[in-house]
Amino acid sequence: MPEPLDATQFVDYLKSLPQWEIVDDELSKCFKFASYLDGLKFTARCGEIAEEMNHHPDLLVQWRKVTVTISTHSCGALTKLDFEFARRVEGD
Repeated sequence: MPEPLDATQFVDYLKSLPQWEIVDDELSKCFKFASYLDGLKFTARCGEIAEEMNHHPDLLVQWRKVTVTISTHSCGALTKLDFEFARRVEGD
């Protein structure tokens, strides 16, 4: 099981993830798109990353925006795995 991170580690990881934030002990970001279909394509990419990592986010699809929220449910906290997922979603 991944190790939970402490608050000081969150700050370091967030520096490399623009516009991501910690909300209710989860890592979250709202992505905006030119069209609804662009948002759906993005969710498909998130799904591919999630399956590769075996680590699955919550995705809220709305008109021209998608909110990605993730935490490591098995340990009830944020872990390096969550930040790695976010980096991959960002294309790093």
